[in-house]
Amino acid sequence: MITNPAITHRSNSQARQEETKDVMWKQLLSLTLLYASVIIGWIAYYNYQPKLLEAYNFTDLTLFLFVVQGIIMVITPMIAGRLGDRFRGKAGKRLPIISAGVSFAAMIFMATAFTLYTEPGPVFKWILPGLITLWLFSMALFTSPAISTIELFVPVKKLPTAMAMLTIVYGLLYSIEPIIVDIIDFLGAPLTFVAGGVAVFFSGLLMKKNTKIMVDVPKKTELAKSDYTYAFVLGIALGLATTLLFNMFPDWFEAKNFHFFGISGNGAVSVILAMVAILSLPLSKFTESRSIYFTILLSILASFAVVAGIYFTDNYALLVILIILFALFYSMMSVSFLPLALTVIRDQHKVFGVGVFFAGFELPNGILEAILVAQGNF
Repeated sequence: MITNPAITHRSNSQARQEETKDVMWKQLLSLTLLYASVIIGWIAYYNYQPKLLEAYNFTDLTLFLFVVQGIIMVITPMIAGRLGDRFRGKAGKRLPIISAGVSFAAMIFMATAFTLYTEPGPVFKWILPGLITLWLFSMALFTSPAISTIELFVPVKKLPTAMAMLTIVYGLLYSIEPIIVDIIDFLGAPLTFVAGGVAVFFSGLLMKKNTKIMVDVPKKTELAKSDYTYAFVLGIALGLATTLLFNMFPDWFEAKNFHFFGISGNGAVSVILAMVAILSLPLSKFTESRSIYFTILLSILASFAVVAGIYFTDNYALLVILIILFALFYSMMSVSFLPLALTVIRDQHKVFGVGVFFAGFELPNGILEAILVAQGNF
């Protein structure tokens, strides 16, 4: 039974997409490329941040920067969402905030590359912590508004399939993270940040080109209210599962001396992410053919029951089964949670609603990383 009145309404863009039944593949692929550049940027950031802090004697700022990172990643998506909805209301587009964030991120990439190339002295080296903070802000500024455009490109019933595309990119890129890190180390910090700036700028430019003729005017009169709490909780649930996967699973596997396909620790996490990428598309089809509320309840309860099993058991065969089940239910969460969050947000507040979802998604990671850094375990 539907208890939230917001779920009963459909936005103009959703109604148009349901009528045409068309998937805007060019626009969706543009969004996917932009998302890929964001992920590679984050991989580069986590690879070079500790190295730069050590090289320029800023290790005392590590905890401070992680706390700032957590605050920025939780607050900025909601700020960007408010701005995006304001642009939609005035100009019928959410692209200005996306374009501004992409341009700002590219500029910060280039400024960081130039600073590292010139090897700043004792005075100018203090630019680096500022650039790191600005980079975090700029990346968070456009990511959630950009992902919010996914509702414009596909019929509302096909949103899980569209999310599967993003999940495939997410899973594949993070599964080959060790290879990407080797390439990044080979290029060196200045060239890496130049390449990151170029990738973000041109993927953002491509998305702008493919969506510039689209008009995105929000519905003016709606009786329903947006359920931000629901969207926030969905984000927290997915964020908590993600945080455990990246930050806790490697240590648990090593403590158990567990080897998955001959590898352990972060390598085993890479295998899980590869499975997530493989499973996401068929599970999106499963989600579309079932009640989304059943999918949500099943994936949340099952995934965290599986996590508890992974933590407590030492039996190898059982661990393998639990890991496969975790990949399955995590894939289900990845393709269905954001589509459900979009259904409980008024059309006038869509971008802000996505920002609330990603604020919830980032909260567990920000808290856990700050705790791990404070304990010297990160």
